[in-house]
Amino acid sequence: MTQRDIGGPAQPLLRVEKLLKHFPTKGGLGKRRVVRAVDGIDFVVRKGETLGVVGESGCGKSTTARLLMQLIQQDSGELVFDAMAVGGHQLPLREYRRQVQMVFQDSYSSLNPRLTMEQAVAFGPSVHGVSQREALQRARDLLGRVGLEPTRFAGRYAHELSGGQRQRVNIARALAVEPRLVILDEAVSALDKSVEAQVLNLLLDLKASLQLTYVFISHDLHVVRYLSDRIMVMYLGEIVEVGPTQALFSAAQHPYTQALLTSMPSMDPGNRTRVSPLSGDPPSPIDPPPGCRFHTRCPHAEAVCAQAAPQLTTTGDHHYAACLMVQPGAGHSQSPPAGLIYTGASA
Repeated sequence: MTQRDIGGPAQPLLRVEKLLKHFPTKGGLGKRRVVRAVDGIDFVVRKGETLGVVGESGCGKSTTARLLMQLIQQDSGELVFDAMAVGGHQLPLREYRRQVQMVFQDSYSSLNPRLTMEQAVAFGPSVHGVSQREALQRARDLLGRVGLEPTRFAGRYAHELSGGQRQRVNIARALAVEPRLVILDEAVSALDKSVEAQVLNLLLDLKASLQLTYVFISHDLHVVRYLSDRIMVMYLGEIVEVGPTQALFSAAQHPYTQALLTSMPSMDPGNRTRVSPLSGDPPSPIDPPPGCRFHTRCPHAEAVCAQAAPQLTTTGDHHYAACLMVQPGAGHSQSPPAGLIYTGASA
């Protein structure tokens, strides 16, 4: 099948608009409350880029990934893939899921223990109408491409492989239906460092040779910096900063991003972190603070931060932050004058 392609390189491949997902929970005395896992976020994934997504546990990264994959249904909001609305008559879910695939964190539970590796990789193409013979041939080719010799590994089962080998099979399985966008949710976090480096280099090679686009989710900022073209920082279900990797690491604008970068381990004995960059635990996503959700932990917080919710504001070339200190006329003592810069509509 010929894939539709709207626009050229660096154009939006996936546009996320007002994406919202709340999970109901039962509170005390029978009261029903919701966990605000993803709370109305907007961003784009450009063709050919790797968009890194970072943030503390519970910030909404994995929920966002599952919403992008449509493994769970959003409460509201829209996904637009290559100028076509996902889930409607323009782009049915079956066709969307052929073009978007996901690699999960747990390499073992992601694989069916009753299938050999070639059967696991060939399953996706078979579902999408490829003949069994062609699907198995494609599976063997992909196993070789990810560094697993088919004559040795095609007939093995998941329990016979190491963690790194299983994750290579999962990558091959994701590529078997010839997707354009691959979502990697903590795909290397369970691997030891030597194997992790091999898998990261494999991902870079595959991206270049197959013209892929990645959404890469990880806690490891060193890995995200190595792999990503742009980085999106999430906090309590919201986007607090997004921008080019180099700009974000050299001139982070949001206090939360600055704290994350300060917490990165360093091999330099003279550059070790001695004081925690943040105090306190993240607030509950069931009852987030009013105004800026980070103000309860922010060293620069003022009274206005508890009253006004910041908007994503441009701070440079394709660099946005949601902080009153960079938002013109926001009322914070460090806010720039009104009219000095404009507010970006989307990340």
